[in-house]
Amino acid sequence: MILDREACARIHLSALDVLRSTGVRVDDEEVVRLLLDAGARVLRDNVVALPHHLVEWAIRQAPAKVPLADRAGHLWELAAEGPTLVLTGNALYVTRGRRRTELESSDLAELARVVDACPHVDGMVGTSLADVPPAGRDFAGLRIMASHTTKHLRPCIYTPEGARLVVEMAQVLAGGSPIRDRPVVSTGFSILSPLHWSALALNVFKATAGHLMPVMINSEPLAGATAPVTLAGALVIGEADVLSGLVVNQLLEPGRPCIFNIGFAHVMDMSSGLALTGSPENALLHAGGADLARFHGLPSAAWMSTESMLPDSQAAFEKMATGMAHAWSGVGLIWGAGNLESTLAMSPEALVIDDEIAASFLRFQQGVPTDGEALGLDAIREVGLSGGFLGHPHTLKWHRQVLSRPLLAFRDRRMKWESTGCRSLEESAELRVQEILSREPTACLDDHQRAELARIESIGLASLPGPT
Repeated sequence: MILDREACARIHLSALDVLRSTGVRVDDEEVVRLLLDAGARVLRDNVVALPHHLVEWAIRQAPAKVPLADRAGHLWELAAEGPTLVLTGNALYVTRGRRRTELESSDLAELARVVDACPHVDGMVGTSLADVPPAGRDFAGLRIMASHTTKHLRPCIYTPEGARLVVEMAQVLAGGSPIRDRPVVSTGFSILSPLHWSALALNVFKATAGHLMPVMINSEPLAGATAPVTLAGALVIGEADVLSGLVVNQLLEPGRPCIFNIGFAHVMDMSSGLALTGSPENALLHAGGADLARFHGLPSAAWMSTESMLPDSQAAFEKMATGMAHAWSGVGLIWGAGNLESTLAMSPEALVIDDEIAASFLRFQQGVPTDGEALGLDAIREVGLSGGFLGHPHTLKWHRQVLSRPLLAFRDRRMKWESTGCRSLEESAELRVQEILSREPTACLDDHQRAELARIESIGLASLPGPT
């Protein structure tokens, strides 16, 4: 825990004061009217002041548990105290070795196949697609991901019409169940921090409302640039940002499941001008965001990330540091598996390494149970002094549940390492990716789903304006 309840209360009260006195810009007349009818007041133009009682109403209205599902039969309920799921991140590029290229549809398909083979990655986030018109990248990307993985899917939305088509595709993927009962697809959007909800964001919220589709409300304050440089000040902005989005979403659809996300907060590097994602300050901001979410009784999200350009030692230690901080803080959704270069790029090799990192911090999160057979008292009495436990039934029964077994990290004697090629972790990751992609692709859609997604995508692409 980074913030105790007293610290959370100070930040919350400060954010409430910001929302009441500074207000939030809302670039949609319909949403402004909803806010005014609920007790808000206009300060100027589209800047609306939110009273304390309206914010507190929205917090109470939002469900404490947010369901998420995949198409392999898993149904989770995210809450303030867990569980923790790991997802990939969005990106503009794909990195292979030291070479970076624009991410295209074939790259997304390969990444989805790698995601499907990663046991500790629970979902996939949409990316940009350089070979698809910008306004079609959300729904086209969703079809590609759904074709190659059965994990939970979180497309990034680019237009309100794209959002509508994503909902239609989600209904197909839910297999006849309502989205609220089988939320295999979720959505979300980021505020223009500080305190500015764009027309695009608000229209996406409107286009996806009405189905109890889980929505992640994102604040991305940049400490030192778009937010105070102090971490507490940046968290005040993040708290105000997310709470304003919570109000909007609960007015649009009371009871909509919302994920509270300050976990995309950045830190401005004053020497390079870069928005950092993998620094210790990022980990502190994101863990603090999880504490604030817990203060409100809501599930949270965050990003494990790195500034490294390739899947090297820097990427590994920054991902482990941020991922461990998030897992220890009880973050519900940890994004960023496979991300490099401040989230600009995805790498299949980084993805399988991050899967292993996730296995480590998720194991750490389980802690040390001290109940029942975990204490091993019967075994201790039976073995006695100077005895061995290796062949005891207690060891045989529990060792697979207690002891981790990595897929990439080397845990053997030097002779074995030399006989298998003296491989580094990065080289082992390359071989694992090659092995995954050499397999026959798994059919992740039935014939009806494949045809329906293709039909929806075709209609969506045909409706896009041509080049001028």
